[in-house]
Amino acid sequence: MFSSIPSLLLLAAGATARIYYAGVAESGGEFGVYSSTATPGTGLPGRFGVDYAFINESTVDIFVDQDNINLFRVAFLLERMCPLEYGLGSKFNETHFGFYKDAIDYITVTKGAYAILDPHNYMRYNNPSQQPATGSVIGNTSDPNAATTIDFELFWYELASRFKDNEKVIFGIMNEPHDMPTTLVLQNDQAAIDGIRKAGARQLIIAPGNGYTGGHAWCQSSQGDEPSANELYKIRDPINNTAIDIHEYLDYDFSGQHSICNQSAPANLACLTSWLKTYQLKAMITEFGGDNNTMCDQYIDQLIQYMDDNDEYIGWTAWAAGPLWGTSSPCCTDGRALGSLEPGSHASDGSPSLYYTVWLTAIQKMIPANLIRSGISSIYG
Repeated sequence: MFSSIPSLLLLAAGATARIYYAGVAESGGEFGVYSSTATPGTGLPGRFGVDYAFINESTVDIFVDQDNINLFRVAFLLERMCPLEYGLGSKFNETHFGFYKDAIDYITVTKGAYAILDPHNYMRYNNPSQQPATGSVIGNTSDPNAATTIDFELFWYELASRFKDNEKVIFGIMNEPHDMPTTLVLQNDQAAIDGIRKAGARQLIIAPGNGYTGGHAWCQSSQGDEPSANELYKIRDPINNTAIDIHEYLDYDFSGQHSICNQSAPANLACLTSWLKTYQLKAMITEFGGDNNTMCDQYIDQLIQYMDDNDEYIGWTAWAAGPLWGTSSPCCTDGRALGSLEPGSHASDGSPSLYYTVWLTAIQKMIPANLIRSGISSIYG
């Protein structure tokens, strides 16, 4: 389990437990690399602002100033930050890093919100052309093309070194590991934590589990591998500032692809919540969503209320906004083009997008009034 937390901090956390962070995922930094033939290198590095982009500053303004959120989760690709000719590690494409830092600085410095750094790679590196299926699993010693766990630690050491003085950054270790040994997920998570702390960064870290880090499956085997619950409690953080990163969709197969919501978050998260309580851990749910119908509104409200009611949860981001979605939808619509959570977007038929029919209708009203607005990111708020 985590190193023991001082009892006074535990008492303080228990006395004031609430949702500290709430907001939206910004998807777009991972765009522009699809290949029908799964050809490595497709779309890399890509044209910034055309093939991929991180945020739209004007819509970040709306989210912060009008919708009162305090958190953005900003996706990027490892293969753009660490080009294939360099390999995964401490050598970055400085132009690409500069674009990403500009986005993070706008969110955290200009707007005063918090930002999760999100390598959107499914614990894989070297071929994102058909995510989430392609690419070598990081740390897979039987794959000669795979980046090593040490490479991953070096990457996180470098990235954390560059953001260690920005107290409003949150380090999201990896988006949705899957189809790999859960012991390797733990190994890579631990390497990332080690690298971040060796860099001198003290901000909040969020660590994913296996099986696309699904909360509903936390206590179950995933793709034939051990449950995340069997391994993730072994994570060590020398300053006790790591939470668990969870995704939880509400359709029948938890994929976030379908328009009908019929999965109850309180029932499906019960085992995870009990596990968190047992090991005195916290969690953030950084992906969830639903279609623009009354049933999904109810299930979304139920999920957010469940987090409000359980001290184990400290924050959330809904999936997803982003500058390049256009009329396409990031989730939950059975492929219909209903737009995204991006303010000002619209559906393909010109009707209001999911920003108006889901975000404003079901999600924004659930944002706590007393989110934190200052101080270093922390499980203690």
